[in-house]
Amino acid sequence: GIISLTSLAVLSYERCCTMTRTAEPDTTNYRKAWAAIILSWTYSLLWTVPPLLGWSSYGPEGAGITCSVNWHSRDANNASYIICLFIFCLVIPFAIIVYSYGKLLCAVRQVSSLPRGPGRGREQRILLMVMVMVLCFLLCWLPYAAVALLATFGQPGLITPAASIIPAILAKSSTVYNPIIYVFLNKQVSERL
Repeated sequence: GIISLTSLAVLSYERCCTMTRTAEPDTTNYRKAWAAIILSWTYSLLWTVPPLLGWSSYGPEGAGITCSVNWHSRDANNASYIICLFIFCLVIPFAIIVYSYGKLLCAVRQVSSLPRGPGRGREQRILLMVMVMVLCFLLCWLPYAAVALLATFGQPGLITPAASIIPAILAKSSTVYNPIIYVFLNKQVSERL
């Protein structure tokens, strides 16, 4: 899950940089791509290893079908990890996504402020893609984050195992939605299909 969130943030930033750059991108240099992949995985490992070392713990999630962070422990050790996880693995990636796509939309609007033409249709497609991607991000991860925070800080027993299944499935399936959105809403990709 964390690698998915981090990858989405890195991809949105890279997409913004690529689209707002004035020079033609060098498609033969894979160094930046490898650096982004290594950064995403390292950042994710940084946040998933601590429970193995004693900062919080892992255990069965929801109905006991999957394993996740122990959301139900109420000690300070666990609560501090949950808060850091929420801030550094949900809020910050989401802020990067919003910033990157916002900057991208501003750049596209500047180009399309010229007289009506092909820029207007491109702006609308990019706007639609950005809105759908941000909405899917929120729909997949916000319920999971809310359930985790309620399980950690809410009344004991407030979140039943059955109630936590759907948010967990939504969050874990989020990696499937973005490639689909990108393929169907990116004209360059859909024309090649």
